[in-house]
Amino acid sequence: MFLQRLAQSIVDFSDFIWSYPLLILLLGGGLFLLIYSRFTPLLYLRHALALLSGRYDDPDEPGQINHYQALSTAISGFVGMGNVSSVAVAIVTGGPGAIFWMWITALIGVTTQFFTSSLAVMYRGRDSNGELQGGPMYYIVNGMGKQWRFLAIFFSFFGIDFGFL
Repeated sequence: MFLQRLAQSIVDFSDFIWSYPLLILLLGGGLFLLIYSRFTPLLYLRHALALLSGRYDDPDEPGQINHYQALSTAISGFVGMGNVSSVAVAIVTGGPGAIFWMWITALIGVTTQFFTSSLAVMYRGRDSNGELQGGPMYYIVNGMGKQWRFLAIFFSFFGIDFGFL
């Protein structure tokens, strides 16, 4: 009886969190960042496409990969079978209107990703081999300070623990 009530309370909490609070947090946060940045991620889309086309590639530039390879690596980290199948399910379930809302949320979500990637580049660090490393663990510790190291460990733990599910 206790386990059934516990399981039901977990399901109720999960249903609540994954509805309006998460929607408001993600879309509201993305909209705030879009306005705060004065629409920078959308205004520089032409420059981003020029980078990808190879117009700014220089073989003598330091680094291990070119712009296109960096984009391909970044996209591979975000787009997976879950995202592809979710789009199909959304279209079947929501109809043509789902495509419109997916585009709107994508335009707002790209701003969040812009800031996440910018922080990863600004506060990147080096590993034990001297190779550049970036990501939330680095910008939490290097950007927010050593007292937030526990948050970086927390993020790493849950990324490893639940990231592959």
